[in-house]
Amino acid sequence: MHISPFGPRQEPRQPLSSRPTSSKRRRRLTLASVGALVLSLGLAACGGDDEAEDGKTTLTVATFNEFGYEGLIDEYMKLNPDIKVVQKKLGTWEEHRDNLYTKLAAGSGLSDIEAIEGDGMPAILEEKGAFLDLSDDAVEGRWLDWKVKAGTNADGELIGYGTDIGPEGICYRADLFKKAGLPTDREEVAALFADWDTYFETGKDFVKKMPDTAWYDSSKGTSQAMINQLAYPFEDEDNKVVATSNPEVREVFDTVTSMQSAGLATNLDQWSPDWVAAFQNDGFATMACPGWMLGIIEGNAAGVKGWDIADAFPGGGGNWGGSFLTVPTMGEHQEEAKKLAEWLTAPEQQVKAFDAKFTFPSQVGAQEDPVLLKATQPFFNDAPVGQILSNRAAAVELQPYKGPKYADIITAFQAAILRVDQGQESPDEAWDSFTSDVERIG
Repeated sequence: MHISPFGPRQEPRQPLSSRPTSSKRRRRLTLASVGALVLSLGLAACGGDDEAEDGKTTLTVATFNEFGYEGLIDEYMKLNPDIKVVQKKLGTWEEHRDNLYTKLAAGSGLSDIEAIEGDGMPAILEEKGAFLDLSDDAVEGRWLDWKVKAGTNADGELIGYGTDIGPEGICYRADLFKKAGLPTDREEVAALFADWDTYFETGKDFVKKMPDTAWYDSSKGTSQAMINQLAYPFEDEDNKVVATSNPEVREVFDTVTSMQSAGLATNLDQWSPDWVAAFQNDGFATMACPGWMLGIIEGNAAGVKGWDIADAFPGGGGNWGGSFLTVPTMGEHQEEAKKLAEWLTAPEQQVKAFDAKFTFPSQVGAQEDPVLLKATQPFFNDAPVGQILSNRAAAVELQPYKGPKYADIITAFQAAILRVDQGQESPDEAWDSFTSDVERIG
């Protein structure tokens, strides 16, 4: 669902396809910061803490960040007294991902259900036999078409049940806007975010009047939002790497790095402790804001008054994030796990998850639920977040194509931008470094 920290000089590692493995077939799980993966698909192993307790079947669910599942898990256990569900939650997708692939490599230890972030799903789909085919007539038509496609492998197997999606608005500090002489009303503010040129020009005006506060939280988040509006940013439909020859990618890079020199961005690595602290010290005034970010902002900015969200996004619409639930085939309780994953991703449960953590559902039925559409958020000046995010979802016109190398390449792309932010390289040097990284990945 959610993108998390990369170190200031973390370079993508050598693609796994060129590392030693015990398999003759090409490995394509080429995610940065993951060690060599060796998977023996014929090995069956227990899914962690799934030992029977008092005659109950224990199912483990591994997630990251906030899925809004705590109350749902309690509800499921009340409905199914013969089942005990244990949630294993890590703070970021990167932490979860590294743990996931370490256990995949070992051939044991995975949870009965493993959550997968959307950017990581293309690599998971390459792993034949490692995850259960979840296809079922009971879930036919449940999700948006593009969400189903993103969770389906080349053999037509549905590997992931969709959880949320990430339609984006812009969250902003109305109190800081007022100090800078900018409008604060949501409808008036929305006009400032009509396109990227207007957004950046407004930011230049803001930082002239508020020199101690950046316009937006991080170059990483802004570049992610812009990449999400490109059809084929890094790979074409045949999975040929085109990242450094794509003029749209270069334009995003040049635009974002130039805004850093203009003073619009912090020099912070998104998700770092300093980034978290910036919520409390007026570090920035706006940020790209998918639904799942609302809970993160409220937590990081506890006690801060003035946050709001506009029903607008530069360029019309964009989707950032969204995850899946998968069932590893090494687990001992696959059918029970499938049943739980199906229940957690049903429209009724996704409305409850939205109510808990504002994770906007990928299920068609849930998106039309009156409870969701009427939802407000007191911390964001009682914003009608249900209706706003529904409008933002309707504005999404495309999803960027994500081939098996997408995650490695965007890691390298954002690491290059961060090096510019932090003064380690000039924009031209960082682009050359990114080009070298892509050559190694490709």
